[in-house]
Amino acid sequence: MPLLRVEHLAKHFASPSGRLEVLRDVSFTLEAGEFLAIVGESGSGKSTMLQTIGTLEPADAGEVYLAGEPILGLNAKRQAELRNRHIGFVYQAHHLIPELTALENVMLPLLVRGDTEQKARERARALLSALRLGARMEHIPARLSGGEAQRVAVARALATQPKLVLADEPTGNLDEGTAAQVFAMFREICSQERAAVVMVTHSLPLARRCDRMLRLHQGVLEEVSL
Repeated sequence: MPLLRVEHLAKHFASPSGRLEVLRDVSFTLEAGEFLAIVGESGSGKSTMLQTIGTLEPADAGEVYLAGEPILGLNAKRQAELRNRHIGFVYQAHHLIPELTALENVMLPLLVRGDTEQKARERARALLSALRLGARMEHIPARLSGGEAQRVAVARALATQPKLVLADEPTGNLDEGTAAQVFAMFREICSQERAAVVMVTHSLPLARRCDRMLRLHQGVLEEVSL
């Protein structure tokens, strides 16, 4: 059984020119530990697809199965619990809480889940060390470089040991060299954690370093050879 199964997903928005079909019958599967890249033109609906898979946007049709469980029809409370426990999000902007240290930012989803402070601290320290941020744990985001802040965001996304990580242009705000470094660490730690990853990116070089690449074009998802 695949970890993630997306079946016949459809999504549209109303626009001044009429109905805009963003997702048309989108279907794909993803195995545990697999790293999938989604590419496509700006405005093609890639971010909307991630938001829909992650239960942050409702779908007009279709279903998403996580470890065999249909998740789009769950109530808001169950979806919030699912996101906290089983889905990690990484965005182009790191969205770290500015008043909290790197360590505290990573501890936060664990504390929300109900872990003890000691357990949350140990897990956060281990992740930050694995991402080579051992010396930066007590720094607030303003004292971190862009690449460091994005690695903290990766650690936070992985803190609860999610089954699935949804990454929307996670290196888009970084220069080419830093982006490659952050991507390499991101991929390595996700592999160690056995997290399946769906990553939206505009960078074809990074996309080609993933296990598979799909292109979203006019609402239709197409397989692309690496």
